[in-house]
Amino acid sequence: MSNQLTRRKFIKSAAVGVVGVTVLPQFLASCNSNKKSGNEKIDDGITRLGFIGLGQQGIGLLGAFLTIPGVEVVAGSDVYGIKRERFLKRLNDYYGSQQKTVSVDVYENYKDLLARDDIDAVVIATPDHWHAFIAIDACKAKKHIYLEKPLTFTIKEGQELVKAVRENNVILGVGSQQRSDPNFQHAVKMVQEGKIGKVEKVNAYVGPGPHPYDLPEEPVPADLNWKMWLGPLEYFHYNSRLNPPISLDPEQNESYWAEWRYNKGLGGGYTTDWGAHNFDIAQWGIGMDKSGPVEIIPAGYAGTEFLTFKYDNGVVVTNEPFDEEKTLGIKFWGDKGWIEVSRQFYHASDESLMPPKAETQGGRYETRVPHNQNFIDAVKSNIDPIVPVEIGHSTCTTCNLGNIAIELKRPVKWDPQTQTFVDDPEATKYLTKTYSEGFSI
Repeated sequence: MSNQLTRRKFIKSAAVGVVGVTVLPQFLASCNSNKKSGNEKIDDGITRLGFIGLGQQGIGLLGAFLTIPGVEVVAGSDVYGIKRERFLKRLNDYYGSQQKTVSVDVYENYKDLLARDDIDAVVIATPDHWHAFIAIDACKAKKHIYLEKPLTFTIKEGQELVKAVRENNVILGVGSQQRSDPNFQHAVKMVQEGKIGKVEKVNAYVGPGPHPYDLPEEPVPADLNWKMWLGPLEYFHYNSRLNPPISLDPEQNESYWAEWRYNKGLGGGYTTDWGAHNFDIAQWGIGMDKSGPVEIIPAGYAGTEFLTFKYDNGVVVTNEPFDEEKTLGIKFWGDKGWIEVSRQFYHASDESLMPPKAETQGGRYETRVPHNQNFIDAVKSNIDPIVPVEIGHSTCTTCNLGNIAIELKRPVKWDPQTQTFVDDPEATKYLTKTYSEGFSI
């Protein structure tokens, strides 16, 4: 089935999902109660999930997936002991409140979770440097995958993950939730239907790239396996800003987002963290899904003010604010009008470009249910979700290309079809990275 057909099917059902989300909990108590051993596969219509990465995002996703009828979460894995305890307590309390008997296990090593035959799909919400390794292992274990964005840490990792997904015939959905937002969908629809005329420029503001890791070294918590947290990374010392502390008694959850994402060598900065959202919508709108830019120019080069992506259809996308508040969002400029869209608002040059009035969904944006429901529907129907692996890869590639140009402090030229740099051996070295002993892609 084509990705276009899959997207149309989802857009049609998403409107129902937004309205229906308020009544989903009414059906939870009527779900069948099932308890299974770790190696017993039961074909009973229940989709059983395992969670890998039980930090702030993983716990948020847990709350979202639990509201979907026919889903049971039966296992979790994290290298931080207290986060495993929190996960187990959350699930035991939840299933107890629903008067359901579901056996839940937790593991330090994600490979123990993948070894279970009863798990249909995994939700991966680890730091970015683990994404490709865990997801490829999940493919080999024949598990379907919901993978947080950005898809992978390097371009080479993304190429290998695409192969693994297709060779193992599993479903992979990417956590790019803006694709399931009616406002973003409407903006893209207006752009692709030519309602703002010919588009030549897009502001896709995401913020700065990564900065050098300069946090002081701190003692590693006794129940945190720091070596396993690092995994494929070369050694970095521990600082609690990388793995926010929590407590269970009294209960205190993360008070800030883990800052590995902003530090060079540990993450890709806002270029990848928010680029995976806003560059994604920009490429979707201009028809560059599964493709990418042909030239990338860093800010500061020869008078270039903002990180700039040039596409072979003539469109230029810049990491440039479009309002005084520096909203993280997208502005499409056409010769007949413009559209601004973000998580906070939708503005347009003409009333005819505005979306129909719709009920606004509550709760944390990153874990809104329609995107998660789409993944479960895809698993059950064996069709690609709204953001399949190839789109996640092309978006992530664009983000990484931006950081490579920033690192080299000069333009780079890219061939989206062959996924190679054009006559640039120096840039080619950045397609992959050096891993710690025992890891390779």
